[in-house]
Amino acid sequence: MSNIPDDLRYTAEHEYVRALDEPGVFAVGITDFAQGELGDIVFLNLPKVGEHFDAHASFGTIEAVKAVSDLYSPIAGEVTAINEALDADPAVVNQDPYGGGWMIHLKADDASLVEKLLDAKAYKTHIGD
Repeated sequence: MSNIPDDLRYTAEHEYVRALDEPGVFAVGITDFAQGELGDIVFLNLPKVGEHFDAHASFGTIEAVKAVSDLYSPIAGEVTAINEALDADPAVVNQDPYGGGWMIHLKADDASLVEKLLDAKAYKTHIGD
């Protein structure tokens, strides 16, 4: 059974969005379910601060021992931070996807659109949990 925190929003592509203290800025990463499906994560290709992505656009890739997958922006916005610690230790995504395994901070073009993402109950249904 996957860890699916109730206070986050989710995408069908298995990214999560967590509100940060700064209004309109969100942490983005992959869900516990996604990291479990990928297996041991060995490399991440993340964007640069200042890059802008439309909703559902690929903002990078994640490489595991058995697959390489795109990472998708849950909402449109500008990258305000990247988790540089993942360069040295990408396995943190496996160990702590919702904490130290966050990937980017995204300043939303329209923060209200986060509410249109899946809530925990809908995401659990989506993954059959």
